[in-house]
Amino acid sequence: MSKWYEDRIGSAINGTNPMVMTELEGGYAVFGDVQFLPGYSVLLPKRNVSSLNDLNINERTCFLRDMSILGDAVLYACQAKRVNYDILGNTDDFLHAHVFPRYLTEDPQKLKKPVWLYSSDHWSNSKYSYNPQKHDQLRKKITNYLVEFKNQLDY
Repeated sequence: MSKWYEDRIGSAINGTNPMVMTELEGGYAVFGDVQFLPGYSVLLPKRNVSSLNDLNINERTCFLRDMSILGDAVLYACQAKRVNYDILGNTDDFLHAHVFPRYLTEDPQKLKKPVWLYSSDHWSNSKYSYNPQKHDQLRKKITNYLVEFKNQLDY
């Protein structure tokens, strides 16, 4: 039996991805596995594709809009200086959009650069892993923002 993280989109669709915060029209808002920048989130599409260009124009429009709405939620919940968005597909061959809060508490030289320039241990060291006791309050704040947004627009 495969693990949820071996097929993040499929497990979001079938309800077994524990990192999903909520479903949006254009995708699934997911809390990040790593939290060296607390509030880091990801948007997964509604179907498994390799790139943004594999979505039809309506799906793309919804996906990109919802990526920005997830960014609004992260900004609100984290009180960050700004949000960085990334859609790369270089390592994982499936569409996903990274939403990174950026903080004034970061080293000023790091704040000026992409998060990918943080050392690789930030992605693998367990001290940066999602921890419900440490991160659930922030996760709930992001989720509540998104749910409230959906309810206001009858989304």
